[in-house]
Amino acid sequence: MSEAKISPAATREAAPAPEAAATPRDLPPFSLSAYLTCFSGIVGREGLRFLHQRERFVSALVRPLLWLFIFAAGFRQVLGVSIVAPYKTYILYEVYITPGLIGMILLFNGMQSSLSMVYDRETGTMKTLLVSPLPRWFLLVSKLAAGVAVGVLQVYVFLAIAWFWEVRPDWPGYLYVLPAMILAGLMLGSLGMLLSSLVQQLENFAGIMNFVIFPMYFASSALYPLWRVQESSPLLYTICLFNPFTHAVELVRFALYQQFNLQAFLVVVGCTVAFLGAAIVAYDPARGVIARKKQS
Repeated sequence: MSEAKISPAATREAAPAPEAAATPRDLPPFSLSAYLTCFSGIVGREGLRFLHQRERFVSALVRPLLWLFIFAAGFRQVLGVSIVAPYKTYILYEVYITPGLIGMILLFNGMQSSLSMVYDRETGTMKTLLVSPLPRWFLLVSKLAAGVAVGVLQVYVFLAIAWFWEVRPDWPGYLYVLPAMILAGLMLGSLGMLLSSLVQQLENFAGIMNFVIFPMYFASSALYPLWRVQESSPLLYTICLFNPFTHAVELVRFALYQQFNLQAFLVVVGCTVAFLGAAIVAYDPARGVIARKKQS
């Protein structure tokens, strides 16, 4: 008795259909505890890295302290500061540049955090983070928040040292300045995150950092009032007005003396949204800069 021949088409019809691969939309929604666990894990990792890299903490304080102790003493007689908002009397040059030095700490910290993202991407740690089923925007925001927390801690240590150098705002100013520092840190960290998406190799990021940090810092109100810049160079004054770092410094300056600068607040918020949104799109594997690099 001959065996019945089964056609390949019949075999395909009889075989059970494979189950469809699960997509992120098919996954159940994550609970609040899952988000908190992920957030605490990312922040905790950045905290441990900060504790193990003590030279990073020291180097973050050396730059502003040099400006405060050495350069400010030399420029005190040359760059006199008249009565400008938010100050109600003549001030020492050390007092004026302190908000700018706070911005320097936040700026360098944001770039250092972005440098660590480039390093993590080369070693594969960043890939492990980004393949998490949690939303990518949440992962990047958590990474950004961890870097800002480290920067704020460094700023308060700097303010404690500056207090012994006669930089002594009213005590409520130390609390008023906290939201301003967080917002400024988010803006500068988002800018660094966006730059990190454009760099493939760790060696190239140092040059980009210098290309961004020094123009942003020196073409701002961190070291000298804008009215003095306007007297010497109207073009540089215009550049300072369009520099987001200027508005970050002014937001911190006014908050440190318990005042609110609406214009600076709006500019910093707008730049934060723009930089962070561009960074999230750039890190999107489907349409961002990372995807185009893989295709090339």
